[in-house]
Amino acid sequence: MKILGISGFEGSIPFKRAHWPSLDEREYRISQGHDSAAALVVDGMVVAAVAEERISRRKHTGDFPRGAIAYCLAEAGLGIQDVDELAHGFDYAPYRSVYLVDPVSRALYREVYSRDALLALVARDLPGCPAERVRHVGHHLAHAASAYYTSGWDECLVVVIDGMGEAQSVTVYHAHAGRLDRLAQIPAHDSIGVLYSLVTLHLGFDFNADEYKIMGLAPYGDPERFCRFFEDAVTLEPDGGIRIPLLRANRTREEREHYLATRAHLTEHLVPARRPDEEITDVHRDVAAALQACLDRTMLHLCGRFATETRQRRLALAGGVALNCTANGKLLCSGTFDDIYVQPAAGDDGSALGAALYRSAAAGEIRNERLGVPFLGPGYRPADIDAALAQYRDRVQVERFATLGEACAEAARLIAGGRVVAWYRGRMEFGPRALGHRSILADPGHPEMRDRINAMVKMREAFRPFAPAVSIEEVDRWFEVAPKTELPFMIMTVNVREEFRHRLPAITHVNGSARVQTVSAKDNREFHELLRAVGRTTSTPSSGPVSSSCSSRTSSSAVAASPRRPPLSPAREGRPTRSRLGRAPRPARGSPPAPRSTPPRRAR
Repeated sequence: MKILGISGFEGSIPFKRAHWPSLDEREYRISQGHDSAAALVVDGMVVAAVAEERISRRKHTGDFPRGAIAYCLAEAGLGIQDVDELAHGFDYAPYRSVYLVDPVSRALYREVYSRDALLALVARDLPGCPAERVRHVGHHLAHAASAYYTSGWDECLVVVIDGMGEAQSVTVYHAHAGRLDRLAQIPAHDSIGVLYSLVTLHLGFDFNADEYKIMGLAPYGDPERFCRFFEDAVTLEPDGGIRIPLLRANRTREEREHYLATRAHLTEHLVPARRPDEEITDVHRDVAAALQACLDRTMLHLCGRFATETRQRRLALAGGVALNCTANGKLLCSGTFDDIYVQPAAGDDGSALGAALYRSAAAGEIRNERLGVPFLGPGYRPADIDAALAQYRDRVQVERFATLGEACAEAARLIAGGRVVAWYRGRMEFGPRALGHRSILADPGHPEMRDRINAMVKMREAFRPFAPAVSIEEVDRWFEVAPKTELPFMIMTVNVREEFRHRLPAITHVNGSARVQTVSAKDNREFHELLRAVGRTTSTPSSGPVSSSCSSRTSSSAVAASPRRPPLSPAREGRPTRSRLGRAPRPARGSPPAPRSTPPRRAR
């Protein structure tokens, strides 16, 4: 069977704008159905997947994923008439009665969440798709399927944790023999994900978008300063559940829609709300640190309790909270599990993948194999790249190499010389991380490199760390992990070995941690060859890829189009190419502070 999974609610933000036209722009993200995507599964195998934002260039868009669908179908040489099922990663039908309580809720269900609303979008953008082929998969069930059916395990514990599904914030499953048996659920009014997002908003960042920034800010703060506040806010129940009275305090329709009671409590009892243009001070850093510690504690409590109950030593995670690398690292270090797998597109884009996989499993076609590095998105032919480069012939100089080895050697030389290189190969990654096909690279031994790239390329907050990529053969030499530990998705933090922290200042965070990506020749041959070349040239294990959306819907040369961009090294099989701009000065070396913590076990 050919099953196309999709995610997102196009009408969610427009509905909120229509009914609450005077909100702060950031408040419109307190809504459901962002990060729309499409994924195609054919005969149980994942063929293609991409978030709509990578096509439309509208970050976190919830628009109906017409562009993502078009790519998936084109990649497989199919038309919409060839698709057996279109599966949406939400199913609000069982909760329809909940939305009958007031006129606004009824309209929200009818215009955004209902099957009729989805069918109207299908008819608009996919006129060849019959309504009887459109299916719905519960949101957390889709997340769970995305983790279990790509884990390669016959049996494991599956934990889905996010802001909310239709009505849940956490669902725990015992996965075995191709089945997902639900063990427990935590309702949305006790959502640790929503609490984390509300504090993110309170600190001046975007709800349902910037939570990773709080994770990056947290190591700069003192978690003890506001520890008592979050201990009182989140109660850990003996049965593994949690209660958050601070969220339950929202009782009226308006309070529940905007979490007004919760936000007022944060202002009165935590700190005043910070505006986005205000300075980040110690008090904001300390709140971030205490919030992250609360999430770490909650994840350990929740996963540990059900690990004990089921005696499972393997854990598969999905849902937006599963993108929190620090909490994942704490789980890894805890020793509770022998193996942890986090589905790399763990957010709502991944629910499109899960919806397709769940329906494929229901048809008896699933092949539960470990997902490799998810190069499932669009790629471009050499002719496309040549045409794009030709558009900028007056702004870039192009040099071609006969072999990949020559291109890697030249890129390594540039990196060793303090240059910043954009590395482009093959198909785009699915999920939020750049994993070697759309990566910005630099030598992690330069202490000024983080600030330099933040200012020159990413235009992002200076406190946010960069992530190292390292060949799997070298990972235990430089980081506190066991030999050959697999961390291919840049989704867990581990500690840099104390004796090497001064040598890797650009990727060593203030607490001595790093969000590592391991690279093997089996999963990513070209990137592995580049990293080995960098290691030989610089005597460091890796170059520092930025988790950025360098991918372009036209070609990689879009990165080179601006004079502010770094030298670009796109390399296609058989035709490695480099386009170059001006040379930047090599920064000096130095060393960051480096506290130590417990070494981790194994994860994938």
